[in-house]
Amino acid sequence: MKKILVSTALLAGVLSYAGGFRVSLQGVKQLAMAHTSAHAEDASVTFFNPAGMSFIPSKLSVAVGGFAAGNSVTFQNTNTLQSTKTDNPVGTPFYAAIAYKPIEKLSIGLSVSTPFGSTIEYPYDWEGKEMVQKLELKAFYFQPMISVKMADWLSFGASYIYARGDVNWDKAITQFGGQLNLDSKASGHGYGFGFYFRPDPKLDVSIAYRSAVDMKAKKGKATFNLPSSVYPLLGLNATGQDDFSAMLPLVEEYTIGLTYKITPKWLVSADFNYHGWSRYSQLTLDFASAPVGNQADPTVLVAPKNFQNTKTFRLGTQYAFSNMIYGRLGAYYDESPYGDKDFIPETPSYDTFVLTGGVGIKFKKFGVDLAGGYAMPKARDVKNDYLGFYGQSTATAFYVGLGLSYNPF
Repeated sequence: MKKILVSTALLAGVLSYAGGFRVSLQGVKQLAMAHTSAHAEDASVTFFNPAGMSFIPSKLSVAVGGFAAGNSVTFQNTNTLQSTKTDNPVGTPFYAAIAYKPIEKLSIGLSVSTPFGSTIEYPYDWEGKEMVQKLELKAFYFQPMISVKMADWLSFGASYIYARGDVNWDKAITQFGGQLNLDSKASGHGYGFGFYFRPDPKLDVSIAYRSAVDMKAKKGKATFNLPSSVYPLLGLNATGQDDFSAMLPLVEEYTIGLTYKITPKWLVSADFNYHGWSRYSQLTLDFASAPVGNQADPTVLVAPKNFQNTKTFRLGTQYAFSNMIYGRLGAYYDESPYGDKDFIPETPSYDTFVLTGGVGIKFKKFGVDLAGGYAMPKARDVKNDYLGFYGQSTATAFYVGLGLSYNPF
């Protein structure tokens, strides 16, 4: 029993690097139109497709933006009818990008963004406290990139991805009357590439691929706040700490997007995303001393995850009320990567429908964009036999964002 509780706790905390979800908040203008990607108007296109830099109508472009993201998760035990609601702080994901054309056919750029990250906080005495009490996750992508314009209507681009992240997580160990804290940092490398087409002045087409990133956590620290007499039973040192390492895969992503100008003032955009979540067939954790594995190798834990590939469908539109004021609307549907039997409270995920909207204001060289989104996740019947976790879970989420762009020449 001691082994099972320790291993489940550590697994859940480390898994939060992967998230079980993808935070679609890398462009304020894009969010207002359902986070669609075929918009090569400023440097914000760099995260979505490096090839889009070649079609930015300015030699230099800078784009920055930030969001306030709020969410709440409610879990109800269907046997006791006891209900628990999280008290999560507002998240603040951001992005920054720059694109520059040193020569006519060549563009270079840099994108910094936070595509994975969240904080979830349950009451410390809730019924699932042995799985999670509080979890803080941060992940950053740094992407230098290049784009070559192969023809007036076609460009190719590629990027290198360097990712860094950290997680801090608390949970209870009730049979010993204590608590466990996990603190770990990880880093990894990946790449992306894409093609951007403009076969007609009215039509933009974006095809992009972003690779999986294997986040390697080599010096994770597990701190057990327990009576010191328990430490020898768990193979811990006198301070109640143990080291662990793991390889944590972040998923690959395929995107096809298009934007069509129905009239000079009105355009529509659509995207299809495919996410390779099936990489989470299992996760292997290697501890220095803690006996969390099987008898053959008690310090190594291999746990099944059963994640599945997912799809996202996006549709957005923009209307120019004048040469200065633009209105935007959108909607998208995002699938959860796991079924009810694999639901985990540390990184809850749902099939979700999201409505978005916003406005843009263009000056001669500057642009200001505002956007918002409201998510409507589908309620879940939780049936996780592996964790012994059963009930119903619902959630709500909202996003607001402010973006600035600068195209001086």
